[in-house]
Amino acid sequence: MAKDSAADRNLALESVRVTEAAAIAASRFMGSGDEKAADQAAVQAMHKALKRLAITGTVRIGEAAKGDSEKLYVGEKIGTGDGPKVDIALVALEGTTIVARGGPNAMAVLAMAEDGGFLTVPRIYMDKIAVGPGLPDGVVDLDAAPAENLKNLAKAKNVSVGDLVVCMLDRPRHAELIAKIREAGARIRLILDGDVSGVIAATQPEAGVDIFLGIGGAPQGVLAAAALRGVGGQMQGRLVFRNNDEKAAAQGLGIQELDKKYSVAEMASGNVTFAATGVTYSAMLEGVRHVPGGAITHSMVLRSMTGTVRFIKGHHDFIRWPEKS
Repeated sequence: MAKDSAADRNLALESVRVTEAAAIAASRFMGSGDEKAADQAAVQAMHKALKRLAITGTVRIGEAAKGDSEKLYVGEKIGTGDGPKVDIALVALEGTTIVARGGPNAMAVLAMAEDGGFLTVPRIYMDKIAVGPGLPDGVVDLDAAPAENLKNLAKAKNVSVGDLVVCMLDRPRHAELIAKIREAGARIRLILDGDVSGVIAATQPEAGVDIFLGIGGAPQGVLAAAALRGVGGQMQGRLVFRNNDEKAAAQGLGIQELDKKYSVAEMASGNVTFAATGVTYSAMLEGVRHVPGGAITHSMVLRSMTGTVRFIKGHHDFIRWPEKS
């Protein structure tokens, strides 16, 4: 990642251009019922935009392993090759099902870090817990009982447990966890997809979420950690293995401590830039709005170097700049 602050700021804005392109492409399939088409459109657009960036990039968290994807696969070299050396983590479209159904919270997500900055994980599950900034270190712990975590969080926020909102994916695997949260007295917001947005929501007061809990994608966990490096907050994650093949895949990537509990800094280290553009509406980001001859996008970009969080509204003129929208 560029050490010069001006170059770093420029890279942050260029990252937003990449997520904007993916979001606009995916938004055309909102409500279409076609998850695959929405995802492919986002991947194509993000790949095209990344190729134009003046970076020497390597995809560390991508769409699939090499051989399983033609574009944005793990290990792919991308960029013009004449810029800073960076590692890239991405989800071209977080929430393919959401877009196909026309629901909220879909985003295009990209993070860049210094060489070696991202924990490289296979496309398996990760158990996660995350809260926002301004709280005592260790206020929550992945190994603690839900009731204990909620009690400690409520005390730190000077509210009752009943005031807390827990965000988590709506999945059958969370039935026991949901029961324990309800027993503790906290409220729950179940989301269909998009656990990166769920973690970020826990850091944004306007989103109305106090904590994210549960099992989601491991690559999304690394991306969420990248976001927290910029906006602040605490997160822990542990890989979840369903079979020996998944363990072998992790070991093949150099992961030897299979039960390790990872911190934010262990998943995303060094100088990190994170960008996301809303595809459909959420509490944090407006979705893509199509207008005659163009579109309006709403994005956020975070920089760990400064802790700066910027929200950017982009007005895209397809008639004047059809190749740069």
